[in-house]
Amino acid sequence: MVENIAKSYSEVDVILSKLDKPLLVVTFIFFIFGLIMILSASSMESYMRYNYSPYHYFLRHAIFLVLGFILFCFMIIFPTKNYKKLDIFIIGVIILALIGLPFLGHNAKNAVSWYKIGPITIQPSEFAKVALIIYLSSYYEKNKDRLDNQWNIIKPIIVAFIIIGLVIIQPDMGTSVIIGLITLMMFYGVPISKKNRSIFNKIFLGGILVVVLVFITTGGKMLQSYQLDRLNFLDPCERYQDKTGYQLCNGFIAFKNGGLKGQGLGASTQKYLYLPESYTDFIFPIVVEEWGLIVGIVILCAYAFVLFRIIQISRRASNLRGSLICYGVFAYLLTHIIVNLFGVMGMIPLTGVPLPFLSYGGSYTICLMIAMGLVQRVAIESKKNTNKTKA
Repeated sequence: MVENIAKSYSEVDVILSKLDKPLLVVTFIFFIFGLIMILSASSMESYMRYNYSPYHYFLRHAIFLVLGFILFCFMIIFPTKNYKKLDIFIIGVIILALIGLPFLGHNAKNAVSWYKIGPITIQPSEFAKVALIIYLSSYYEKNKDRLDNQWNIIKPIIVAFIIIGLVIIQPDMGTSVIIGLITLMMFYGVPISKKNRSIFNKIFLGGILVVVLVFITTGGKMLQSYQLDRLNFLDPCERYQDKTGYQLCNGFIAFKNGGLKGQGLGASTQKYLYLPESYTDFIFPIVVEEWGLIVGIVILCAYAFVLFRIIQISRRASNLRGSLICYGVFAYLLTHIIVNLFGVMGMIPLTGVPLPFLSYGGSYTICLMIAMGLVQRVAIESKKNTNKTKA
């Protein structure tokens, strides 16, 4: 028994020694800073609008982080090769969960995207992003010697389109776009012939043109009125009294209030019910208002560092599966960062997409922890493989 305990400790020590420590440190600093900012940004809205404790969202998010950390630890000890036995099951569960939403889901924010179980809400479309990363990376690893066949290449893409379609039905255009971009970026990480690449490039381009033409010819009638309102995002402060400009303009005011050095932690004025979703989608304007533009730039640099480390791990991966997992997580983070920040800065329509590490959210926070655990597991396996090769 003593020998087994000693062996377990030895295995844990090996795993810890092979983690990508710079990425780990920056990731956890991000999560802790996000928790602090959620307390600051949510306290007034929690108390004044919902009559909750000022610590309500802070405590809930802390619980999400603990649950996410448990899953993070599991991901770093679970070999990625095991996903070849589980990938179809995982993606099947996600598809069934998405199919069930119209019948059993909870309607909130003009979408039926959640299952409500007591005080807990679960968003399957968030888990779909991570499930799809696992499925695509596992599939292409298993079929890497048969990618000269176009059908073998496109089969998992069809599965991705089924998921995208089910998410659009909710309707959740922001999440469906991000799932589509994750799929596309992972696809371009798959080693296929130039001929097949050219064919699929034309298919993707043709699909985009069809969507654009349908939107133009129908005048956007396939979208809900509130979705069309989001397309009216330019010059929001000229429409301050209108719902199409109010939220975004208050975000601009938060940026302006922050200046270079900020008003100080907890000193935001826009969180006093002026800025809706100040602790979720619009957390970044509150960060800049309280910490200033300088810290805002530091955060952007930290994002760039995280993305760089993930790409480095992808390049050092010992197999295609590991490489694609990292490409997928890279795409996951990058799309969320761009869509959220460009949205709150008024450069693209708002989509309700959370900002990685900083925004409040249960399903997203847990999935992000799982995704970072996947990347760390790839780093561990790559270092183990390198040591075996040297030996």
